[in-house]
Amino acid sequence: MFGVASALALVASLALFWPGISLYDTVAQYGQVLSGEYDDWHPPAMAWLWAALHGIVGGGATPMLVGQMASYWLGFGLIAAGLGAIGRRRAGWAVLAIAAWPPFLGWQAAVLKDAQMTGAMLASVGLVGWWRLRGRRVPAAAWAAVAVLLCYAVLVRANAVFAVVPLAVMLVPGWKPLARSGAGLAGIVGVLAVSGPINHDLLGAQRSGVERTEAIYDLAGIAVRVPDAPGLPIDRAAIAALIKRHCVKGFFWDPLGEPDRCNGVVEPLRHIPPGTLYATLARMIAAHPLAYAGHRLTHLNSTDRWMVCAGWSSAAPPMTGQPNDLGLGDPDRAAAGFEQAAGRLIDVPFAWPVAWIVVAATAWVIAVLRPAEPARDLSLALSTSALAMEGSFAVISIASDLRYHLWSMIAAALAALLVADGTGRGERRVLLVGASVLTLVVAAGVMARIRLPAPPESYIGMLAW
Repeated sequence: MFGVASALALVASLALFWPGISLYDTVAQYGQVLSGEYDDWHPPAMAWLWAALHGIVGGGATPMLVGQMASYWLGFGLIAAGLGAIGRRRAGWAVLAIAAWPPFLGWQAAVLKDAQMTGAMLASVGLVGWWRLRGRRVPAAAWAAVAVLLCYAVLVRANAVFAVVPLAVMLVPGWKPLARSGAGLAGIVGVLAVSGPINHDLLGAQRSGVERTEAIYDLAGIAVRVPDAPGLPIDRAAIAALIKRHCVKGFFWDPLGEPDRCNGVVEPLRHIPPGTLYATLARMIAAHPLAYAGHRLTHLNSTDRWMVCAGWSSAAPPMTGQPNDLGLGDPDRAAAGFEQAAGRLIDVPFAWPVAWIVVAATAWVIAVLRPAEPARDLSLALSTSALAMEGSFAVISIASDLRYHLWSMIAAALAALLVADGTGRGERRVLLVGASVLTLVVAAGVMARIRLPAPPESYIGMLAW
């Protein structure tokens, strides 16, 4: 029943969103697919997969849409079927309801690395959950598929390592907590060490300078707060320009890359070797921790969409794609109507990453309190992955797009659902605390949306705001 429902939902989703929504990043990456020349600003692993599919079936963005939608509904369908098989039919239908929620499904229609990552991770969790929830061993072939999916997921986003490695470590059975922690840390370090050689040497991607963006953003954030600080790699005149032109914004780093505005001010930083640049950033953080914390917390509030304006930008799924001359088209009006409906939900707390952080933390504590069993173990893996990913945004993030949080929000929802059948006294206390914290978080967010002025609706407007 759940398998049929998820298959029908997949067909309906593809029919609705065909041939996929192509945004600026999509068009840029498809241009690389056609030219055969890749850079590391966009994930070369995705471009290589796209090029392979393009050579076989063509179809512009459609093969990537089919892949990310199929993996999305496969993951949800397998989890729902697994829950149904153990008698938790309501939970199974709730899983499919999560999948169909417009702000989630609407973003899965955009052919982007975020949707690719989300689909791959959901499919991997679904494969493990299908056997584990029914009390069966996961076959070797399924583990092989999970490994391929997670390897792709970790290569398709620069910060995916903070979600993928914790998930992988938690899915492997039989490890003690200390061993899992050690393996997780080692795995993150290992992936970070090999991702560069894989992208540049194996996949042949040219260096775009993307690895400097975080350091430039953070150094600029410190500089405008303590402009007289010694040791900054930009001079006083440049810092004064950063302040005068409002180059540093909590919302995103983009003004620093605008040629007519701030790019020239930070241009010298783009010629400093990345290792030296990050060593300089580490020294400035140690010397001015409050300035750094103020900068990062301002951005974290923005990307987590907590105390921000109503209609905070870059949240609604796109209704149309980027105009292009590469043959990438748009879905019909029905898809635009769906995306418009999804856009009306972006100010609902269920579309705030900060709310899902509380949900994930509550589910994590409940799972820790329970004895090991399949649903609890899967919930613990999902909540750990969600919290690790969201924690990484405190120090590694330069933009506030909602799509960056898709996996974390979905993982938190599934984690909570998997442990929603508990009735123990300890669990009720945790649930009460979690609900209280969530109420306070939501109340503060609602108050901010009522009191703060509306932001510009366009990207250009946000640059100048």
